[in-house]
Amino acid sequence: MAQSSTDLMTKPTWGLKGKHILVAISAGVAAYKSCMLVRDLIRAGAEIKIVMTEAARAFVSAETFQALTGEAVYTDLWDDRVHHRMAHIELGRWADAILIAPASANLMARLAHGICNDLISTLCLARPRERCPLLIAPAMNREMWSHPATQRNAQALQDDGAILLGPDRGDQACGETGDGRMLEPAELFEALDHALSPKALLGRHCVVTAGPTFEAIDPVRGITNRSSGKMGFAIAQAASQAGASVELVAGPVSLATPWQVRRYDVVSATEMLAAVDLAINRIPLHEIERSIFISVAAVADWRPEVIAKQKIKKLAGDTPPNLRFTENPDILASVAARQPRPYCVGFAAESELLREHGEAKRKKKNIPLIAANIGHETFGQDLNQLLLLDERGEHPLPLASKQALARQLIEAIADRLS
Repeated sequence: MAQSSTDLMTKPTWGLKGKHILVAISAGVAAYKSCMLVRDLIRAGAEIKIVMTEAARAFVSAETFQALTGEAVYTDLWDDRVHHRMAHIELGRWADAILIAPASANLMARLAHGICNDLISTLCLARPRERCPLLIAPAMNREMWSHPATQRNAQALQDDGAILLGPDRGDQACGETGDGRMLEPAELFEALDHALSPKALLGRHCVVTAGPTFEAIDPVRGITNRSSGKMGFAIAQAASQAGASVELVAGPVSLATPWQVRRYDVVSATEMLAAVDLAINRIPLHEIERSIFISVAAVADWRPEVIAKQKIKKLAGDTPPNLRFTENPDILASVAARQPRPYCVGFAAESELLREHGEAKRKKKNIPLIAANIGHETFGQDLNQLLLLDERGEHPLPLASKQALARQLIEAIADRLS
């Protein structure tokens, strides 16, 4: 499930601030979602121009988008505002990215076959493809989407380099339910940010662990910690935006999966180790040393030796149960001991002596980089501060949002790998 637009607007973005984004609107009820998207993109610092088909104005007026952007909407192939009346050339040159949302079946068919009979189709064909990505968010009835002709057109557009966003599955304006809903504004926002972010990790594989583990005592009780998973999820998102192919192994948390990230949900430390091994074993052997493992999860050090089959009942006068514990596997040390091994980054959640304990952990695990923080001050919070420790010394990352810190960490990793 995607994050809300409001949540996204509290987060820094790599790719959107100062970027020129052309939002094209074709006919469809989903055009109302594009109003919210445009507002959010402007709040993120992007510069927006709007192009609409004539049919789109039957659903949302051009005046609505003019009020949102402060600029008249482009609708005419021969717009007098544009030099030499070449709107299809000048708008494409201006744009850093073009997003069509919603994209109707009709418009997708014309784009797939290079038919230029209005401003949107013409400027998409004329855009400088090497630097201006085309993102397409389909929206249509489920029968229209599933029709072989539409599927051929969608595949042709992807073969030509367009980025297809969705569609989603759900209730439709026609009263039916199925595939064909346009993605929500928050998802389109994240996809644009992803497309325009610097790709310092392009071509690399990255495995991230996040959240707590839960070690069962009986069917209803267990041992866990206060980790929310926010830092690990932010790092997975930042790595994906930086171009890496990311697999996220998540303990029991309730967070949305970041865009373009593959997720494994686990509960215990032994399950997490198995999922990490599976994810790393999926990486081709010759690419392992170019890959990255970031161990962010707060993994329980011990687990009960025996799990009671039924709930341990509290009876009057009873003494507390005598629990015996056994050590959990050390996931980070296990990955660091592989040959060949990924570039390993650890996290140290400490309560005191951050540099001393963090550096001791880095050396014990035999890893090149560790990020230390005060665990009880950051668990469940939106802000954090990190102390990066490597063989060159310490590198503090001051208090900031976990999303901002995640991007700084990914930049630091990319710098070391380069």
